[in-house]
Amino acid sequence: MEVAGRRSERSAETEQALKDAARRLFAERGYLNIKITDITAAAGRAAGSFYNHFASKEELLQALLKDVGADGDVSAGAAEHKADFTDPEAVRYHVANYWHFARRNWPVMRAVYQAGLVNDEFARVAAQWGAEQREEVADHLDGFAPAGLRLPGAPDVSLAMTFQMIWGLLQVVQEGGLSLADDEAIDSLTRFAYRGLTGRDLP
Repeated sequence: MEVAGRRSERSAETEQALKDAARRLFAERGYLNIKITDITAAAGRAAGSFYNHFASKEELLQALLKDVGADGDVSAGAAEHKADFTDPEAVRYHVANYWHFARRNWPVMRAVYQAGLVNDEFARVAAQWGAEQREEVADHLDGFAPAGLRLPGAPDVSLAMTFQMIWGLLQVVQEGGLSLADDEAIDSLTRFAYRGLTGRDLP
């Protein structure tokens, strides 16, 4: 029983080492430029060990995506959460939450979008991911009409533009095209998003 336990522990360690190596390599060189042998070498494991855990690079990415989903579940439901985007503090909270989440998980999120360029399944995953993000905050726009505010487009369009704005800036920062501290990025994005959604400047 003790031997089986050690074997299971070593297996778990190898799986985690492969995941960690993949994240590092995806961040450094991009998903499309990485081979399975690159991952095993970076993990310090034999090439054949990969297939004891994953059938393909795509399956490894799916496993990493599940880890990202678990991270999102942990960061949801904080006490300071406000569900009304007419309130600038609610906009700031969601901008900051998404910014930090995406930065933590950038290698995987970037890999999913890159994989979607050559793999229809991952293209659908990326599209569904975006749709779920918008659906989670769709009711945050319910207060606009009662407040006499007009969105820049249909609610889903307005949210899609907001998420793409955050993603676009993060991509520039992560790829080294712009040096920007997190607080400065969040402040700028909050002002931009609040003005874009409400037509108002921050108080």
